[in-house]
Amino acid sequence: METIEKSVEIINDLIEINNDRADGFQKALKDLEGGESDLKSLFEEYSSQSRQFSQELTALAAQHGGDTETGNSVSGTLHRAWIDVKALFTGSDRKAILAECERGEDAIKKAYREALAEGVLPAEAITLIAKQAQAIGQSHDRIKALRDSAQ
Repeated sequence: METIEKSVEIINDLIEINNDRADGFQKALKDLEGGESDLKSLFEEYSSQSRQFSQELTALAAQHGGDTETGNSVSGTLHRAWIDVKALFTGSDRKAILAECERGEDAIKKAYREALAEGVLPAEAITLIAKQAQAIGQSHDRIKALRDSAQ
């Protein structure tokens, strides 16, 4: 029973940080200037991706009989970083926005690594979370490359 509760807690942490990630990309969208259509479509894609990940994780938690989170994080060590990142967005400088997005991606990658390292998740949770972690790693690398090439 304790293992199931711990698994649901870990899944809920990931739901919250994905909600924070989606909101962070929406905030970044608002900070962009008009000519940044490449970033706008990318940020929309990543925001939608996080909403999808939250839905998948919610279904997973429900399978294990747990109550699921629907909001954003307010406490906890796995998801505080996105709150900090959201507060740091300033102006509409492309490189600064990408740098803050990369920091957010670093935070969510860490949350996924820690979730997988806990050693209490059932096999189907490990499969889903590992798949999501891989996609987030790819988005991190894309944002980092864009940041590195920004003027």
